[in-house]
Parts: sequence; C-alpha cells; structure tokens
Amino acid sequence: MNKLYKLLMVGMIGISLFGCASVDRWGTDVKSDLNGGLNRIINVYTADGKIIASYEGRIDIESLTSGAVKFDYDGKRYIYYNCFVETIADK
Repeated sequence: MNKLYKLLMVGMIGISLFGCASVDRWGTDVKSDLNGGLNRIINVYTADGKIIASYEGRIDIESLTSGAVKFDYDGKRYIYYNCFVETIADK
C-alpha cells in the first residue's frame, strides 16, 4: 500500500507540473542548449536608445555576471558591455 501511495503521489506531482510556465521555460532552455540556440532577433541599443547593431538567426545568448551579454553569430563571438540588449526568440 505504501509503494502504491508513493507512486500515485509522484504521478500526481508530475501531472500537476505538466503545462506549468516554469516547466515550459525549462523545456525551451533545454531545446536551445541542445540545438545551438533558438531562432532570434537581437537588437543592441545604447543608453540613449540608439541602435548599435541587429542580428538575426540561430543564436545562443548568455548573460554574464558582470552584466555583459555574450553570444556567437556567424562564427564570431560578440560581447556587449553597458548596452541594452533586446532579444525576440521563437519557441
């Protein structure tokens, strides 16, 4: 009876997490990691709102602890410091 109860509880917890927003975001993160990024549009802006650069394609982006943003695009590594970075990604 105890094993059945534990199995039932694990199943109920698993079902309750299915469709949860955080689990959905985790799945997107895993998909991005396995496929070398997501199809994205990245726009980089200065503090006064002027656009510096724009990139579009399969990009894996990472925020660094220093506040910088790092990503690889067309075989080159880009690191932006003290800028605002907007990303628009497909799911």
